[in-house]
Amino acid sequence: MPPLIQRVPPTQAPIDLLLLADPSEKKIRSYLLQSDCFVASCDGMIIGACLVQPLGAKSCEIMSIAVHPDHQKTGTGTLLLKWIIDFYRRSGALQLEVGTGSFGYQLTFYQKQGFRVTGIERNFFIDNYDEPIVEDGIRLYDMLRLTLKLS
Repeated sequence: MPPLIQRVPPTQAPIDLLLLADPSEKKIRSYLLQSDCFVASCDGMIIGACLVQPLGAKSCEIMSIAVHPDHQKTGTGTLLLKWIIDFYRRSGALQLEVGTGSFGYQLTFYQKQGFRVTGIERNFFIDNYDEPIVEDGIRLYDMLRLTLKLS
């Protein structure tokens, strides 16, 4: 049975789950209340979450998307991302943006849904996080900005 995806108030966001995508609770809380919050649940348990922040009248940024480790590699993340894309397309948004590491599965995760690299924020992970962020044994330095045109 596919998970149920729904919008919930940001105050109900599963912070512990979102920390899988953004290891800084301080950063999550800095954008949480200005974001739309979506959760994916299965049998009453939240297994995925996504925070999306409006950037302007017709643009939004995916701030964080995470899937519980027991449900990763099951298609839950892809289903949640596709649901988010469709939600904002129907709402009249013209584009979705996201920032992610410069390598790894997160990059291909977004590219498989049509996101294209539109910029680089050099030293983002050094300048914005107190602790090093390491993926597959490699320290992240730069953040890639990706955009998906919805029109």
